[in-house]
Amino acid sequence: MVVHIKPSQLLVLNKQCRYCEGCDLIIARRSEVESVMAAAFERRDPAMVGNEYLVVGTLPRRLWRARDDAGMRPVDMLDQTEIFRDVWKFELVRGGWGPASPGPGQRRG
Repeated sequence: MVVHIKPSQLLVLNKQCRYCEGCDLIIARRSEVESVMAAAFERRDPAMVGNEYLVVGTLPRRLWRARDDAGMRPVDMLDQTEIFRDVWKFELVRGGWGPASPGPGQRRG
């Protein structure tokens, strides 16, 4: 996962996520992503913990493994990142999981 953290930090997380082939969705729990990010910055830059962020996409595994050896700059990583078309947030509502806010013509159950 490639994450942009405000104000201008790029972080690549080695985090396994669930994938729904039918929906073409990568699914990750916010709490899990945030705990991995906090651990990554705990020693390196504690001021970054708690900043706003956006998961922008994924980096192919072969590039993730080679990024340190190749000396990839953040801009090089962004060029190789599979950018997400959309980001959805889900929350638990009575009766099951659903979108965080109803879309047009939808109502909460």
